[in-house]
Amino acid sequence: MKKTTAHTFHIPVMGLGYTIDTPIKVGRFGISSVVSIIQDVLIEQMREYYCKLYGYNFSPIPVGDIDHRAKRVKAYLNLLKEILDAQVEKVRNESFEEGKDLVKYFKMLPEDSALKILYYEMTKMQGDAKIFIQRQLRKQIVAGAIDVNIMSKIDNRNYSKDGELLPVEYSDALSAFRGFAESDLTSSIIFSAGLNPRLFNLIEKYPQFYPDRSGAIKKRIVLKVSDFRSAEIQAKYLAKRGLWVSEFRVESGLNCGGHAFPTDGHLLGPILQEFKERKSELEKDLIKVCNQNLVLNKRDLVEQTEKIRVTVQGGIGTSGEDRLLREHYGVDGTGWGSPFLLVPEATNVDDSTLEQLKSAGREDYYLSRSSPLGIPFNNFRKSSSEIQRSLRIKKGRPGSPCYKKYLSFNTEFSEKPLCIASRAYQEKKIKSLRNDPQLTKDRLEKQIQQVMEKDCLCEGLSSAALQKHKIRDPHKLEAVVICPGPNLAYFSEIFTLEEMVGHIYGRLNILNETYRPHFFINELKMYVDYLKDEMKRFSGEIGDKERKYFSQFKENLMGGIQYYIQLLPSVSGHLGEIESAMESEFSVLLDQVRNLFPDGGLIQGSLGKLSF
Repeated sequence: MKKTTAHTFHIPVMGLGYTIDTPIKVGRFGISSVVSIIQDVLIEQMREYYCKLYGYNFSPIPVGDIDHRAKRVKAYLNLLKEILDAQVEKVRNESFEEGKDLVKYFKMLPEDSALKILYYEMTKMQGDAKIFIQRQLRKQIVAGAIDVNIMSKIDNRNYSKDGELLPVEYSDALSAFRGFAESDLTSSIIFSAGLNPRLFNLIEKYPQFYPDRSGAIKKRIVLKVSDFRSAEIQAKYLAKRGLWVSEFRVESGLNCGGHAFPTDGHLLGPILQEFKERKSELEKDLIKVCNQNLVLNKRDLVEQTEKIRVTVQGGIGTSGEDRLLREHYGVDGTGWGSPFLLVPEATNVDDSTLEQLKSAGREDYYLSRSSPLGIPFNNFRKSSSEIQRSLRIKKGRPGSPCYKKYLSFNTEFSEKPLCIASRAYQEKKIKSLRNDPQLTKDRLEKQIQQVMEKDCLCEGLSSAALQKHKIRDPHKLEAVVICPGPNLAYFSEIFTLEEMVGHIYGRLNILNETYRPHFFINELKMYVDYLKDEMKRFSGEIGDKERKYFSQFKENLMGGIQYYIQLLPSVSGHLGEIESAMESEFSVLLDQVRNLFPDGGLIQGSLGKLSF
């Protein structure tokens, strides 16, 4: 079996470009990270950059090649692995001198790591004993995983240069997946944004995702989920095909970066409680279902001792919160994303945006409707893309040029799909709205604003990586979309990698002086605000479906708050001085939720009397 790193956290995927080369930056220290593999143009640009930087031969893979997406992904991932393998070998051969990466490797490990304890014991030794332990330490060095992410819903069909629709295996997600499947990596693919049957069915064709005779699985499946039910449904779908899910990566529905997938008021604490109580039962069910298929197809079986990892990410900001998740809920690891945007050693943020993030306040981070996917999107008000979007509207030219077309799904005006953030779509849509005689002036203006709110993510989420590495964009599009979670408001400096890792493990505190509620409180506040905003969208009568949705959302929130209030005494050791503040904050929020539907307004079918 492959040795695993001693670190208890990973760096999740961020945008298209923010973690595109993070494995090269942090992997030699045993820190795992996740690369997005959808944007093949950026991938090819980064491959050319790193080939030149490290002296490798670069042979371009042209767009004219029908399978260029898969080939570009495969070539880039293989390059990352080759570079990281060389880096780790170099670290192993360094001397144990202060400032060397070899020493940094061990010093950055968590305090209770057996490997770190052995390292400190070695520093007190002399002679042959010291040399012997140094050899043992070098053998224990493990690279962080180069994991990859595919947002399952980004799966456009593509066209040949002659305009012919290509076979389904050349769609965006399927092509990216094949690139990973055929690469040399021994790591995991993280599927986010739900179940994509044609993508999941493709996995069956690749033996790398099945156990070998020793029980090892070369390429593992990880599901990013927002609740237990979603995890169970997707994992069983795969298990029926003999495919084992190695990890559930639980993410807060709202207290996260990038796209947000709000639950119906289900909060992170109760969700993790369900995982804690039901994971063992689900493991047994999945092993049974998996092995039934594997026996039928004469494959090696999943070992009965195989366990599913559960990790959690979204809004974690202190070592105390991190320990609470690992010790009380028993999760196997945590994901720390947005704070690493302030660590230039780890991620790609251009200098201008980095300065803006340093000085940003809580009000600068908001949940927007700017994503062309129609999914709520955590956004940053000061970003250059927001400035550019506003300027285009003022000039009477709303929308973006659309070169990449990864989010082109709309066929309202043409057989060939358009992206709703594109200029081509927005001009047509606004014209259509203006010609609609049934729209009142106020309604027309509101709908036009909703159209113009959409922004280009294909370019914007890649731009910072190009700027940081001084790679010229052929279309000269330099506006940056950045999508941190609101948790970043509590970090206000540029940090070294060692400082951020030290903060995660409680060796130092790098939060700013802004009062920061516990991340359970922050998430709850976001859900209350989200519910209020959703209710505001209905100014008149509502149907049974909406009435049921809002009532259930409210009940879930109230149940979650009661859960937290009962939880506090049992986790007081993780809370310290903030316990009493949390009791008060939960009580205030409980009253707010109770008062959302005064005078029976919702029951009567009208939202006109709601208070906000």
